Amino acid sequence: MHAFTKRMSESSVRVAAVADLHHSKGLPGPRYLFLGEIARAADVLALCGDLTDNGLPEEAHELAQSLAQSVRIPIVAVLGNHDYESERQAEVRRILADAGVIVLDGEACEVHGIGFAGVKGFAGGFGRGTLGPWGEPIVKAFVQEAVSEALKLETALARLRTANRLALLHYTPVAATAESEPREIYPFLGCSRLEEPINRYPVTAVLHGHAHHGTHEGRTSTGIPVYNVSLPLLERLHPGQPFTVLTLR
Repeated sequence: MHAFTKRMSESSVRVAAVADLHHSKGLPGPRYLFLGEIARAADVLALCGDLTDNGLPEEAHELAQSLAQSVRIPIVAVLGNHDYESERQAEVRRILADAGVIVLDGEACEVHGIGFAGVKGFAGGFGRGTLGPWGEPIVKAFVQEAVSEALKLETALARLRTANRLALLHYTPVAATAESEPREIYPFLGCSRLEEPINRYPVTAVLHGHAHHGTHEGRTSTGIPVYNVSLPLLERLHPGQPFTVLTLR
């Protein structure tokens, strides 16, 4: 488990969060001007998936360079479905890690005294509409992927011993932060199976992306805050500061 020691002079830690950067090769730099503001507004940056648009190493290299130039604070991240598009996710993760980004996939880390557990997550629907492992083998395999991601998240959460703990995902664990998206695509935005380990191992908050047109805030069935930090959503809500900052004490 990675660990950074919290500076003893600080009584709080500010965690900035954003998702869905969707970096494409050759994307103009001005889109990321807000990254420099994050470095001034926070002590840690959490990136919640879809960091690249097509999951290409070239995209990851360019993004890593932008992060290294603009963000001089620790960065913790998970990958998203777009980062898997070209089936080169291991390379994308390695490139980001080489640039100093802590990329979690069922692991945990501690930064400035804050515990982070992260997974990509998966689709499957919510509540009574959650897809079950019945019928064709392909359906069972689909459900098993959601179960596997939930188990990875549970393993990571179980490792944390810090007072403040954050769960980083790409897919949402609750339907509330998918609201305002078309109902037809709800099952593809997240899955209630991800909520189960979060309720068993309570965290301070959950951060996720993926639902570009969703709702910023929701809660699990046990009252744990869930924040959708998708960049397209935050650009509409806060054009001058398209990222969320949590102050943890």
